[in-house]
Amino acid sequence: MTDVTDLFPGFDSHWVDTDVGRIFARVGGNGPPLLLLHGFPQTHVMWHRLAPELSRHFSVVAMDLRGYGWSVAPQSKNGELYTKREMGRDVVTVMEDLGHVRFRICGHDRGGRVGYRLALDHPGHVEKLALLDILPTSQVWKNIREGGTPAAHWAFLSQREPVPETEIKKGPDAYFEGLITGWTQEKSLRCFDARALRQYRDAWGDPSRIHAMCEDYRAGARQDLEADEADLAAGRTIGCPTLVLSGDFFLTRGTGPSGLSVWQQTLAPQAQGGLIDAGHFIAEENPTAVLDALLAFL
Repeated sequence: MTDVTDLFPGFDSHWVDTDVGRIFARVGGNGPPLLLLHGFPQTHVMWHRLAPELSRHFSVVAMDLRGYGWSVAPQSKNGELYTKREMGRDVVTVMEDLGHVRFRICGHDRGGRVGYRLALDHPGHVEKLALLDILPTSQVWKNIREGGTPAAHWAFLSQREPVPETEIKKGPDAYFEGLITGWTQEKSLRCFDARALRQYRDAWGDPSRIHAMCEDYRAGARQDLEADEADLAAGRTIGCPTLVLSGDFFLTRGTGPSGLSVWQQTLAPQAQGGLIDAGHFIAEENPTAVLDALLAFL
């Protein structure tokens, strides 16, 4: 894959063995441990504009989720190995291997879903939680059913194997670049560093990772949704301090309530946060504003 070492100056590379295979993480800095979790269809490289500065204050771990980037992509059926609960177990293994039992998490998109699931399932591990441009999985599916969310890829990617895999393999770059272009504020790829974009292309062009991403969304439509609904029914909420940052586009588009208010009404009643002048990829589109918000919170 593309060498992106220069995007993370002073960071070391680690591969940590888990029950399903090796997970990749980039590690740098000193201070309280901070885990960065990327979203779809990206890799840990999405943090390259924030990680060096954050490493001045924290021991930063930027990890590739299973099925993404340089981490293992286990074969799976019906989303079973790609639930956010399973991915959360990877997080615990990686962080404990690096000497961190309790840590802060900042997650974007799918990484945010792993983070909030871990905070609900294992609150003792999560000291603070920052969620970048996501709604709870249960809320997204509710909005989709009501026609209020521009998230057609959720329904497409969660179809039974091999329907989405077959279509995506016909032109991975065209499919994924079409998605991410539409989710930026400028409706272009200009916000992405060319080196980062090459790494994303390397990853999403791999058939095993196309399958993994589809399994990720299949889990979102089944097991992850069921986990959210069970927590909501039981009245379980996230207990740690929580920050919700949303882009001007994506979460807040449409007639529904803002991202922050949705979290406050559901799984994170004490959440704080606000809007960032950016599209969905706020860490790459407006890193200065995101960094300021994260440092004030973390």
